[in-house]
Amino acid sequence: MVANIDWNGVAAAIARAEQNETILGASIIAPSGERFDHNADRRFIAASTVKVPIMIALFRRIDEGRNLLAERYRLRPEDRAPGSGVMLHLHEGMEFTLGDLVYLMIAISDNSATNILIDIVGMEAVNTIMRELGMAGSTLRRKMQGQAARTAEGENWATPGDYARVIATLLENEAASQQSCAAMIAMLEKQQNERRIARHLPRADRPRWGSKTGSIEDVTNDVGFIMTGHGPLILSLFCHKPADPHAGEAIIGEISHAAWKAVA
Repeated sequence: MVANIDWNGVAAAIARAEQNETILGASIIAPSGERFDHNADRRFIAASTVKVPIMIALFRRIDEGRNLLAERYRLRPEDRAPGSGVMLHLHEGMEFTLGDLVYLMIAISDNSATNILIDIVGMEAVNTIMRELGMAGSTLRRKMQGQAARTAEGENWATPGDYARVIATLLENEAASQQSCAAMIAMLEKQQNERRIARHLPRADRPRWGSKTGSIEDVTNDVGFIMTGHGPLILSLFCHKPADPHAGEAIIGEISHAAWKAVA
């Protein structure tokens, strides 16, 4: 296992990105437990990364016998939410299981699915779980709307350190039961956006990885893990005011690649 990790490549990638107005937040945990932090306690707009604790809240209810993944939900017109996803284009009355909704929320970041799940688990329950998991600087204050909060609205905040911590609780079977944590890790591995944390991973013999992205105006985020030969590399990366979303994705890819090389 690598000890005394040289994080210079990670620091250099961040420094290059911050030469303009871009602000980066990073919390990276190596398989050895060594950390690299940059603005780890700074609050960033969470965007869709907040869907990770929403998922945990649902799986805790499943552990308690209050819900089942096979439970059915029928789509209503008022369920359709703007922004990312496909459900806003689907017809009224279409049936989904809760498992379908979690998949849509995590793999393609569907906002309608997310808001339905918030109603099922309760917003305050999600915030309580975040506190229990040590996410002191992060909040869920509003549903998904495809844009940042307006003046009178509460914002969904995240700190890189908090989201590295919550990914660690999933990998260590601390967020819920062992079975539920395994299911949630598998759900993160269904992430369809490969342009951020996974951007520079090899195509041949590709390692396991999973993440939850987050994107709105001036915000490009990704939180997740890459499995190495020594164990998981946890990455929690938040990018505020990149030149454009594609630049933000490239920045996250460069930082992830530098971290991957540092621990390989």
